[in-house]
Amino acid sequence: MILASWRDIAKTIKRSDIVIEVVDIRDPISTRSKRVEEMAESFNKKLILLLNKSDLVPYSVAEKWKEKFISNGIDCIYYSIWRRKDRSLLIQKIENYSNGNGSLVSLVGYPKTGKSSIINSIKGKKSAQTSPIPGSPGYTRSFTLYKIKNGVYILDSPGVMPIEGGFPESIIRGKGVDELKDPVKPAVALIEKILKYNPKAFIDAYKIEEKDPYKILEQLAYKRMWIYRKTKEPNIDEAAKTIIRDYHKAKIDFYIPPD
Repeated sequence: MILASWRDIAKTIKRSDIVIEVVDIRDPISTRSKRVEEMAESFNKKLILLLNKSDLVPYSVAEKWKEKFISNGIDCIYYSIWRRKDRSLLIQKIENYSNGNGSLVSLVGYPKTGKSSIINSIKGKKSAQTSPIPGSPGYTRSFTLYKIKNGVYILDSPGVMPIEGGFPESIIRGKGVDELKDPVKPAVALIEKILKYNPKAFIDAYKIEEKDPYKILEQLAYKRMWIYRKTKEPNIDEAAKTIIRDYHKAKIDFYIPPD
């Protein structure tokens, strides 16, 4: 997986008029980069925090997250690529900051927060390749410029992996699932986080009632018949990869409330 260097991100922000930081609304804090925000402030750039994938959380949760960031002095909107009104709101906000002049907007954020999907939704056609899985086809590999309308351009970047990124997000977004040498450790941390906020998540996703992360992995491996031939033990590595993939694909119901 190719990640942008901080030097490249700094150059991008410096030449931009507006910076849109894309985070995953299911866990905005862990997918937010203070370093990007500090860069935007130091270069005196207008910053918009975009809470993406807002269709995955209740409306009240999206509203409260937005209010929370706005109360802290951060311009913030929530966004879903499936809602046309969100597209109109974002374009209007960009135009308001542009003051009628041409603008270059940089789109930055973690891998797989949905930056390329946002570009496609704004343009109304598939211009940027997308994929929900880090390291798979569709991952942004270089800086790419897209025309949104006359005088307004968006610069898409490879996913930024902030130094301050929290575990397990920094691991499961920083590498392709099949590149992980030990997928079990981040999967266990992810399971624990999901269960903390949705105890029924794995019942709904896999019909597994266990609460212990390792037993959840074992049960999933048995259900999918991922068993080592010689030892007859469950292949929990494969189960761990599946849970990480399904998390990226939003197949597991999870979000962190703003409270």
